[in-house]
Amino acid sequence: LPPNPIAVLPPTMPTGKPTNAEYTVIHPGSGAPRPVLSMPSSELSTEITPTESGETLIGWAASCKGVTKEILDKRAAQWQTLVTKHAKAHGVPAALVRAVMRVESCFDPRAVSRVGARGLMQLMPETAAQLGVRDSFDADQNIAGGARYLSLLLGRFKNDTRLAIAAYNAGPSAVDTYRGIPPFPETRSYVQRVITEYRENIHAKPKQS
Repeated sequence: LPPNPIAVLPPTMPTGKPTNAEYTVIHPGSGAPRPVLSMPSSELSTEITPTESGETLIGWAASCKGVTKEILDKRAAQWQTLVTKHAKAHGVPAALVRAVMRVESCFDPRAVSRVGARGLMQLMPETAAQLGVRDSFDADQNIAGGARYLSLLLGRFKNDTRLAIAAYNAGPSAVDTYRGIPPFPETRSYVQRVITEYRENIHAKPKQS
């Protein structure tokens, strides 16, 4: 049997089963890829829930739909100080934290998936609690938790960035099982997108608001 999927952290993981197309339930190591807000399904690109004040966009539509590069850069600059702070505290590249944040939530601190992943780094409530995050909508706590999780994954996979990114999406034990990046199209696309963002971040001078 594979080892405990989250090294250092307790084994308690989310158990809720979603009934939507946006996310596939993922217990780390279950072998199920987790699509992210910045990569919507065709079914969700126009999905809305009406409210008394008009229309409230959900998931991808709320966080990433219609967001231009200019807007993304402005959002990213807003969090750069916190990204730098927590990346340094946990010994991970700030450029990597920012890349994951970009792909996960389009830098939206109020981002919520339909199964409850929350905030900039899209932490599930149970995982957030294990990482010491009490309020996933608090950007400081969320980035700290995401940076810590990336640090744990990099440690588990001997600083192999691609494997750590794959594990962030599909679960550490899925990476163990396949002895590399799992063959899920969603996960492979996720890894490529994060790596592309990471490389661009390394060569770009980050802006702070």
